[in-house]
Amino acid sequence: MKNTLKAVLASLLLATSAAASAAPKGEILVLLSSETELPLQGGKSLSTGFYQNELGVPAAALLEAGYTLTPVTPRGNRPEADKSSIDPQYFGGNPQEMARIGAVVEGLFGANQVLSLREVLQSGPERYAGLFIPGGHAPLIDLAKDPEVGTLLRHFHEHQKPTAAICHGPIALLAAQTDPAGFEQAVIAGKADGAREWIYDGYRMTIFSDKEEAVFEGSLGGDKLRYYPAQAMAQAGGKMQFVAPWQPGVVIDRELITGQNPFSDHALASAFIAALDKQQGAR
Repeated sequence: MKNTLKAVLASLLLATSAAASAAPKGEILVLLSSETELPLQGGKSLSTGFYQNELGVPAAALLEAGYTLTPVTPRGNRPEADKSSIDPQYFGGNPQEMARIGAVVEGLFGANQVLSLREVLQSGPERYAGLFIPGGHAPLIDLAKDPEVGTLLRHFHEHQKPTAAICHGPIALLAAQTDPAGFEQAVIAGKADGAREWIYDGYRMTIFSDKEEAVFEGSLGGDKLRYYPAQAMAQAGGKMQFVAPWQPGVVIDRELITGQNPFSDHALASAFIAALDKQQGAR
């Protein structure tokens, strides 16, 4: 196992060196949650984080395509992976591929590499060519109701820069409305009747589907989520589209690229890179 990990790290180092010797195509901002405890009904909580493949597979593809990556969280802390996502089933059943992607993820979070949202907004998001939001349940904790996330999203929306989000990552899009925290509370209370001034109102998009969420919720031993994200997105004004559960599904509408579930990682990466390359070629 040690020899395998050493080989993976060595190949990653060579790839990073090769990428560094060439002029990068552009810098991609990777937005992740600062939190790890998802509130559930009844005052309970669930330990969570980002999904390893949902971050790592697109990250590896972006690096290979010549882009650089800058991770950001609301508080500027290092994000944590959901332990249940460190599983070969999310990597084609291949432990070696899981190790390779794990090394890519680890390489993103070196000392002082994770910025805070405030730092990004104060320095100006103009430098970034695109925005990527991985999933896992963690974005439901903070990203969906953070006004600074909304400010960031408005920049990429107004400048039509590619914005990609996968699985539960699209829930962060709800931050780009008037009073996102109030909307979240309305959703939880079953009283949501549309988001106010949501920049993605009427966009075609996808997110982890109700059928998939029901399977996940069924694994919680009787505990219940506060709300299903697909319902919240539809209530906000999103035109939701879904494929069969656990099949790759990507929806593209204008600058927005969304993937339905963990198994959409490769398809989302390809669509995102194509949009970024097209944008860079038009400059």
